[in-house]
Amino acid sequence: MRGTGKAEIFVMLAHPVGHAKSPGIFNEIFEQKGLDSLMVPLSCRPEDFDTFWAGITAAENIRGVIISVPYKTAVYHKCAAAHDRAARVQSANSVRRQADGTWYADNFDGVGFIDGLKAGGHQIAGRRILQVGAGGAGSSLTYCLAEEGAAEIRLADIDRDRAAKLASLVNKSFPNCRIEVGEPDPSGMDMAINATPSGLKASDPLPMDVSKLTPEMTVVDIIMEPAETALLKAAKEIGCRIQPGRPMMDFQVEAMSEFFDIERKDRRNG
Repeated sequence: MRGTGKAEIFVMLAHPVGHAKSPGIFNEIFEQKGLDSLMVPLSCRPEDFDTFWAGITAAENIRGVIISVPYKTAVYHKCAAAHDRAARVQSANSVRRQADGTWYADNFDGVGFIDGLKAGGHQIAGRRILQVGAGGAGSSLTYCLAEEGAAEIRLADIDRDRAAKLASLVNKSFPNCRIEVGEPDPSGMDMAINATPSGLKASDPLPMDVSKLTPEMTVVDIIMEPAETALLKAAKEIGCRIQPGRPMMDFQVEAMSEFFDIERKDRRNG
């Protein structure tokens, strides 16, 4: 039976949170596995975040939190410890409660993204890649693409200083990957990635110059809904290989389930 007084509670935090798929996905997993656990979507205004997080921490039966825009950095700084994946980008998309009540951060954006690309048969090593978006998810993607052997990454972001800072940090860790800050122009690239929220709404502008796409390119969008964004639709019409956002989420769910120890197999970490 689910939802008893002994239930473990997980939270999906975003603002807004209406587009979030994690609660539905995890609650279906809990149901299938017969686990007495629930995931609830919660939101708060940015100006209320500190009060909100104090309440989350005080709620003893909250086991873990999945974090989305705009709270990934803010939550990271509330944690007592973190995996290197989260520490290097100072951004968390998952946190779990430790035995002493403090929070431990990790970031599975890049993990899910890379595993999804590999499962789709897309090569990363040696490729020239345009990445649009250098925010919370984008930062994790850049590190992981460089770690996987990308030859070149062109970073484009509306905040050019943020992109430049990320490029400098990643280059220090992976000097064999050429990283430059540029425009959202896929010319000369093998792969083009949208790591921004642009495309969630039908009225959103395209995140890159699709007129520069060519059929031999691969175009990737991390947005899950709609499954075929305007960017992917345009790329498909040009003849590009495309990769939607759902595989990234599916592989993240696997990693997060283990991170949260949803089946309560090992609670040495809390």
